[in-house]
Amino acid sequence: MLLYNIIEGIQMVKGENISVINLRKKVNFICDYFVICNGNSKNQIFAIYQSIEKFTIEKMNKKPYHIEGLRSKEWILIDYISIVVHIFQKEKRYFYNIESLWKDI
Repeated sequence: MLLYNIIEGIQMVKGENISVINLRKKVNFICDYFVICNGNSKNQIFAIYQSIEKFTIEKMNKKPYHIEGLRSKEWILIDYISIVVHIFQKEKRYFYNIESLWKDI
């Protein structure tokens, strides 16, 4: 349910290239899923973050455990313990290419 609310929050503000990486196959891994998306500007990155937070609080009363990157708005990380959301500016996403780090899982 949390995963679907996060994705819905991203879609509501036109977040792009949504990827979900299932990490449950790894024993004792840090979380169950990575959700990765990108936006085209710092304003859109922040809007995606706000939309995700709104959906998860309103629909599930679930607040993030930790948030990083709100100041720079180039890569915002939202940690819900079981799900970690990465919101990138497009060029930062391709530079870091974190999907390729987890492709063999």
